[in-house]
Amino acid sequence: MPASATKSLRVAVLADSDTRWKWGALTAQRLTPAAAEVRLDGYLLRGRATPTARQLGEVGVRADSLREVTGVEFLRAMTEEPYDVLVIALVGGGVQAMLHGLRAAWGSGRRPVVVTGYVGVVYEKLADGLLLRHGADLVLANSRHDADRFRAVYEGVGADASSVTEVALPFLGGTPYTGGHDPYTVVFAAQPSVPDNRRDRTYLLNRLIEHARRHPEREVLLKLRSKPGEHTTHIEELPFQKLVQGKDLPANFRLVYGHMGDVLDRTDLLVTVSSTAALEALHRRIPTAVLTDLGVREVLGNHHFTGSGCLASWDQLDAGHRPVPDEEWVARQGVAADGGYAGAFDTARERIARLLDRPGGLPPLNPYYTPETAPGYLPGILARHHLGPDGVPLPGAPAADKEPGPVRQIVRRAARGAYRHGVQRVAPVIRRMGEL
Repeated sequence: MPASATKSLRVAVLADSDTRWKWGALTAQRLTPAAAEVRLDGYLLRGRATPTARQLGEVGVRADSLREVTGVEFLRAMTEEPYDVLVIALVGGGVQAMLHGLRAAWGSGRRPVVVTGYVGVVYEKLADGLLLRHGADLVLANSRHDADRFRAVYEGVGADASSVTEVALPFLGGTPYTGGHDPYTVVFAAQPSVPDNRRDRTYLLNRLIEHARRHPEREVLLKLRSKPGEHTTHIEELPFQKLVQGKDLPANFRLVYGHMGDVLDRTDLLVTVSSTAALEALHRRIPTAVLTDLGVREVLGNHHFTGSGCLASWDQLDAGHRPVPDEEWVARQGVAADGGYAGAFDTARERIARLLDRPGGLPPLNPYYTPETAPGYLPGILARHHLGPDGVPLPGAPAADKEPGPVRQIVRRAARGAYRHGVQRVAPVIRRMGEL
């Protein structure tokens, strides 16, 4: 980045969950040069998955400021604060709404470089999610495989594909695996919504417990994403903490929380259905197994790992099998186990530098979806974020000019608690009744 841009940079990150804050904040760090003096401001979009202080702390990124906002409040802040780079780490519909809202708010005036992307493996809703992200200056692809797919989608609908920029997942790293730990440690990386039913989740839990019984010399860990009462990116109706209650657990079986990297520091075998943790483990050359017990299916996401050499069943793992990854597949997935990770964000940094130095500033944001190209789809997406078809806030849109008072905070916590109760207790009961 030119010397003029390395003196001081102001970066904002908008996120709506713990995993997206992790991706957005770490991406912001990777996108700015080490020599720059960077101010990072975090904005947390108010909703069901707004992260707790513990979840934020687990990421390990310290923001200079951090506040919870509504969508409309965020748009107003973007007209009042002069940023150089904005990273939007939201679900696809949220990205699209903010792009239209920012286009209306900024007009043709000075604006920051806008960056967005995905927090992990893209195994579903490829076209839908990508087109909802179109309009950002940079749409980050976490691997060569993704970059090729992203460009094909954009070019296939006649949209500008120049925004697609290959990088890597921003949270890869850690000491490469060199050998066994004492005791040998098996870690199962749980996912909030994969699988999504009690039978399959109970099956996985029972097999993990049985593995611990079969191998009393091993330590077997169930790595959980969130503690009771917390929400993450995906809705977790059947948390493993609940399913494990009342079971006779062997002494070498434990539930653990915390930073995934810290858990991988002591892992000898990482087991999952399709968690991005598999890529973190492969990056460190930790033996990694992607389970086939429930089938290799798109709904599970493990189909993404076909060709990886990592697919295996619990029967095979119980018998001592350790998968050997296919090096070509690993390289195409942005897993730089060969040491090339340090340069993974160079192209993105260079692109941002050129955009910041563009004479006359940047043109208005130009999403593919408009009231003309998607008149039956876009207005509903914008309305969910209290924006009209032109991206302007609707009358009566919720916004707060000051920190909520104690009564409002209590009401908000109660509402979130009621939401979690409905998701984790009422909804499963209704579903079971419907299956009678």
